[in-house]
Amino acid sequence: MADLLTAPPVPTGNYAYFFDLDGTLAGIKPHPDDVVIPDAVLENLHQLSLMNAGALALISGRSMAELDVLASPYHFPLAGVHGAERRDIHDQLHIVSLPDALISALHAHLSSALDALPGTELEAKGMAFALHYRQAPHHEAAIVALARSLADAHPELALQPGKCVVEIKPEGINKGAAIGAFMAEEPFKGRTPVFFGDDLTDEAGFRVVNQAGGIAVKIGPGDTAAKWRLGSVAGVWQWIDNVANQQQQQIAQHNGRNHYGSLSRRL
Repeated sequence: MADLLTAPPVPTGNYAYFFDLDGTLAGIKPHPDDVVIPDAVLENLHQLSLMNAGALALISGRSMAELDVLASPYHFPLAGVHGAERRDIHDQLHIVSLPDALISALHAHLSSALDALPGTELEAKGMAFALHYRQAPHHEAAIVALARSLADAHPELALQPGKCVVEIKPEGINKGAAIGAFMAEEPFKGRTPVFFGDDLTDEAGFRVVNQAGGIAVKIGPGDTAAKWRLGSVAGVWQWIDNVANQQQQQIAQHNGRNHYGSLSRRL
């Protein structure tokens, strides 16, 4: 879908909410450690989760440990490393792993290769590796070729391109599969999914949400499978604030009607 700039609706009803982090809930920074989610945004996410029986999860290429730090003091269901690790509403962990020997061999090979490409950075995630070249975009072709050669040599691996990064991860792992796993479980089951993301890594999630008749929202420009778009991270913050406030008002009105009804019956 082309550069559609139609803002998503503010949903009312039985929805489940999924949010990417970098470029969606927080602006992209030169280094991942510089990223912060504002306190007001975290509070709104917490309120949205409470008002929807906990049916809100963060879906990211980051590890779950990083997501917990960024979401602190709140504790949400998570899918980290594009779904290779996942924590459900009951704190049960679902982890996809690679053989230790393969992980060690990949780490050694990638460390050596990236040392020869100044400005690039290797991020080891346990069962996956991110090859960053944001600070050295002229090395993009070399990074892509390196990652492709390893994936071609190991059929249990797959590539996931992103913004100035290529990730090497277990085959069959993506954000769409992670959203599908959540949607098969309570409290997400039976709800309509809503997913916000900004990158190529989010497109699999958009497709799953579209198939479920949900609301898929692309942040920023670029072709996408999403049917809705917001122009910036600030737009996401405002949308979350609008939904949280609207649902709070609906709950207050509902409680008020119930109080009036019970008072009338007593009279």
